Amino acid sequence: MNKAELIEIAAKEADISKAAAGKALDGIIAAVVKAVSKGDTVTLVGFGTFKSAKRAARTGKNPKTGDTIKIPATTVPKFSAGTGFKTAVAGKKAAKK
Repeated sequence: MNKAELIEIAAKEADISKAAAGKALDGIIAAVVKAVSKGDTVTLVGFGTFKSAKRAARTGKNPKTGDTIKIPATTVPKFSAGTGFKTAVAGKKAAKK
């Protein structure tokens, strides 16, 4: 599924226009990116958690030449799926509380 298909489904499910669904999706994505880039964690209960993680400097190998190269430390985005999402993907019914 691509972004256009997601917007179409969201518009249909929420009974709003595709333009409104597109603006809403863009706003949500922008908010998540801004929060995670500042180091905050975004948790959507049942779906998952977006956060940033530090990756240490390490040595690697250039696959073309075989030379050893230094890979600098960096910060990367990380997503952890929530229980509800994992359960749905596994095809199991959600446990009742």
